[in-house]
Amino acid sequence: MEVGQKVRVCRLRDRVSPEIAQKLGQVGTIIGFKMTDGSGVGVMVQFEDKSKIWFFEDELDDAP
Repeated sequence: MEVGQKVRVCRLRDRVSPEIAQKLGQVGTIIGFKMTDGSGVGVMVQFEDKSKIWFFEDELDDAP
């Protein structure tokens, strides 16, 4: 995964807020990365509505 790449939210690992749950199936653009818990890397995604949310890599697929 690279900055600028389009991705689709394909699943959510954990229970999340309704705001984040609405992003399931939506396409966004990777804008960066962040350390999660010291053992993983999160992917920061920006959506068309300008919201920014981080996801684990296995929650995202390449967008068509």
